[in-house]
Amino acid sequence: MLNERKTTNILLLIIVIPIVFYLLKVLSFIFIPLVFAMFIALLFLPIMRWLAKRRVPKILSILIVILLISGGLAVGVELVKLSSKQILAGDSTFFSDAEIKLNEATLYLENTFGLVLEKDENFLAQFIKKENIGTTVSFLNKFLTGLLMTVFFVVLLLAESVNVHDVLNKTVLKKKRTSLLTYGKIQKELNTFIKVKFLVSFLTGLGTGLACYFFDVSFPIFWGLFAFVINFVQMVGSFIAVIALSIFAFVEIDAMSTLLFFIIAISGVQVLFGAILEPIFMGKSFSINVITVLIMLMFWGFLWGIPGLIMAIPITVFLKIIFEQFPSTKKISELIS
Repeated sequence: MLNERKTTNILLLIIVIPIVFYLLKVLSFIFIPLVFAMFIALLFLPIMRWLAKRRVPKILSILIVILLISGGLAVGVELVKLSSKQILAGDSTFFSDAEIKLNEATLYLENTFGLVLEKDENFLAQFIKKENIGTTVSFLNKFLTGLLMTVFFVVLLLAESVNVHDVLNKTVLKKKRTSLLTYGKIQKELNTFIKVKFLVSFLTGLGTGLACYFFDVSFPIFWGLFAFVINFVQMVGSFIAVIALSIFAFVEIDAMSTLLFFIIAISGVQVLFGAILEPIFMGKSFSINVITVLIMLMFWGFLWGIPGLIMAIPITVFLKIIFEQFPSTKKISELIS
């Protein structure tokens, strides 16, 4: 009887898991804003509680938090405007220099390794086509829809119209004390993760921008912002930032020794903040092995694209804490660590 029950549970699990993944993929337009909103709400819940202790009305508290978020977004927009002005005011010969460097690199590969590469006179022009305008408009439409839905969910969560603790208690854990302790741990650890990740990304962006400034690489504000944003993608973001900036610097910096030192400098920034300081700030509770990180990045990246890459590690931390609460899944939690 016990074996039959166990077999039935395994079969049900095999059926349910693909259905859940399918729903996560199909309903990503709902789940992505919801998960983003949960992380934002977790970050600002301590402020909400602090205001509640001082008997500030809940509506006013929500407005204060929304103003704080809007202020942060406004600073980001201003930085984007500054970087845009910097790019527009930059040297217009960059693309012609890039063409020359690309042709030189192509000739080197052909002469050294015998590789014959197809040449296209309008190589850089391929990035600006009329048929790509529709894709851009579609992307902006999806982005704005997602942003509005995220704001809506943030307001609901901050107003506690959706109580995460009650959801955990009624669906997953079904024990009031256990669910309360688990929710507290989730809130504390994810809050720490978000704060540390933001700080580390900010310092990485600042370090990258300063490296560009000192080595006289164009658009330091843009590259600083790029490094800040891409750093939210665990592991992969650092490689993308270094490779993209190295290719850009290859066009601008003629002296190979200067280029080498610049690449060492930006790689050093990524290693210092990403590989040394971030694990120290995160603590032992975020000790997730490299294989798990890569698997989760591929999985959530496949399901939700770029938002999935950004949220892969926080979701993994959440699942790790949930798995710790059950004897049957505790080994999975240990494997993740």
